[in-house]
Amino acid sequence: MAKRDYYEALGVGRDAGKDELKKAYRKLAMQYHPDRNPSDAKAEQSFKEINEAYDVLKDDQKRAAYDRFGHDAFEGAHAGAGPGGAGFDFSSGFADIFEEMFGDFVGGRRGAGATSRGSDLRYNLEISLEDAFKGKQTQIRVPTLVRCEACSGSGGAGGARPVSCPSCHGRGRIRAQQGFFTIERTCPSCHGTGQVISDPCKTCGGAGRQRKEKTLSVSIPAGVDDGTRIRLAGEGEAGLRSAPPGDLYLFISIKPHQFFSRDGANIYCRVPIPMTTAALGGAIEVPTVEGKRARVTVPAGTQSGDQFRLRGKGMTVLRSKARGDMYIEVSAETPVNLNKRQKDLLKEFESLGGKKTHPKSEGFFTKVKELWEDLKE
Repeated sequence: MAKRDYYEALGVGRDAGKDELKKAYRKLAMQYHPDRNPSDAKAEQSFKEINEAYDVLKDDQKRAAYDRFGHDAFEGAHAGAGPGGAGFDFSSGFADIFEEMFGDFVGGRRGAGATSRGSDLRYNLEISLEDAFKGKQTQIRVPTLVRCEACSGSGGAGGARPVSCPSCHGRGRIRAQQGFFTIERTCPSCHGTGQVISDPCKTCGGAGRQRKEKTLSVSIPAGVDDGTRIRLAGEGEAGLRSAPPGDLYLFISIKPHQFFSRDGANIYCRVPIPMTTAALGGAIEVPTVEGKRARVTVPAGTQSGDQFRLRGKGMTVLRSKARGDMYIEVSAETPVNLNKRQKDLLKEFESLGGKKTHPKSEGFFTKVKELWEDLKE
């Protein structure tokens, strides 16, 4: 069967730069890697194909030869040095390619005895603003993979330990020669660990872990904000056959509060007050985030939207004894459902007039008259 075009195999154009080639290869290598597709011959073939394509196209000399001669560049006369030959050494270890691309992902080249660390987990936890202020000790239930109790995580029946893989002789990788290419890939028998289970545990099927829901006690520190991430080391999924577990990450979200809004360490509260209190002055009591009351003095002539600052009455600052401030924004309430006597008093107040009793509205309409001098009353 004819080989696929290398550019087509990687899904890039012939003018693709090195960064584009690398990005395309990384994506496909993660998709078809044997560790993610055990016993899948089609995925294994695709993995070989993209490795072969990338090994050629990432090298300027090999790519130039391929662009000129196609696959013939590596077969027949064009393959070797001498008359008409490119003179390149096209032998390749694809393990080097994979380690170059994914060394940080798999923890470096996987040798004998290497095992797969468990996956990290995410848990979304919603708490109240009060809990965010004072901190909270709570329990969460997390569905995950835990170490198999029947085999103590070894994967072998009765806790039997793995033995050296006969296919790769404990190396975790096997090599195959294809023309001028030497392809090194993860051993499909042991999936790169270099060891196999001769008598798998019946409870976990040889994986050394099983699905279970576990309960964890977690401590939420005072001062957390919406989106805060908390890492619980070693509380993620158990690794294969006693490999290290992953981590659990808690992502905190804060429920909307009935009275308060938050901006960092500061708390905001909008409080309606009677029109008479705003006009004549007085005092009001407001709730605070710690569940207490605070007294606020309202001066005469207070307008809607005016703010009053209460120092040190805001949120706890994370990992600190400091606190933010609380801002009270007042809103003067227009009275409703007035009886006749109340209406008469308001009409009397209006008839008394007086300058500058309503400075904002008077100033606004004065400016309007200046703008439109021909405004008819």
